[in-house]
Amino acid sequence: MTDAAAAERERVGEPLHGGGGLSVAEVSELSSQIINRIETVIDGKREAIRTALTVLLAEGHLLIEDVPGVGKTMLARALAASVDGTVSRIQFTPDLLPSDVTGVAVFDQRESRFEFKPGPVFAHIVIGDEINRASPKTQSALLECMAERQVTADGTTYELARPFTVFATQNPVEMEGTYPLPEAQRDRFTARLSIGYPDAQAEMAMLTSRDEWDPLSAIEPVVTLAELVSMIDASHRVFASPSVKAYAVALATATRDHPELRLGASPRATLQLLTAARARAAVEGHEFVLPDHIAALADSVFAHRLVPVPRLGERSSDTASALREIVAEIVASTPVPDLR
Repeated sequence: MTDAAAAERERVGEPLHGGGGLSVAEVSELSSQIINRIETVIDGKREAIRTALTVLLAEGHLLIEDVPGVGKTMLARALAASVDGTVSRIQFTPDLLPSDVTGVAVFDQRESRFEFKPGPVFAHIVIGDEINRASPKTQSALLECMAERQVTADGTTYELARPFTVFATQNPVEMEGTYPLPEAQRDRFTARLSIGYPDAQAEMAMLTSRDEWDPLSAIEPVVTLAELVSMIDASHRVFASPSVKAYAVALATATRDHPELRLGASPRATLQLLTAARARAAVEGHEFVLPDHIAALADSVFAHRLVPVPRLGERSSDTASALREIVAEIVASTPVPDLR
């Protein structure tokens, strides 16, 4: 830690080392082990893996959007297998009901009362496969779970486990049988990423590694549930100076004032950008957030929440690319704070 950063933490009354629990160096070491383990399954996509782990440590939710067959579900399953927590998988289909996600009250004839049967959201990591193939009504069943980490059924509120993270995959909306996610649903996702096709070398390695066995079946947990919670707590303690926070706010404000955007980043997006930046700093072994962490995550955290000014005949894929370009333009034109 630099002398300036340490002095700033003392000035605002924050502890230099967070007091107990895992150190940032230990979080970084465990993060490297998790990433290396996942890379035995997902070849050549280290940055995507780092982003997924960052979201997990930020206690956020990740939307993985890409064409079928590039490893969206595989990435989510590999990360889930690397941590020792409960995992559930929901295959979203047009006939899926909200109660199939959250749970349902069943009448117990012996007790003459209704008993709540928890749904698959009652897990530490929930993999929502092809989330945009379900109806908007079923998609909205996840809103309360993702925002408040609880389920309300028949007037009773049930707390979800900690940590609770949703890794959802979706196909491009131009494909048949898909429903676009509403703005409120997209805003619950901390980040969005696209995996993309592997390069020729990585694809060749994939063919070789799957000749005789499935590498996913060989993944064992790298960290216990208690260690994962400690990693999350340590990530939350990573220091962010007022100037770094002001930088995150400046980026969010620029999206709201941009002439090509009808809807900019929400205050929730700003908060999640800072939380994700803290987690990214911990993954990299930094005890404080750098402006580079904010800038590197701005696209993943902001782009999927933005709504552009409508253009006649523009496809969804064109819109997504344009939004990323807008975020990149905003990051390039926003002054970076000097932490010296």
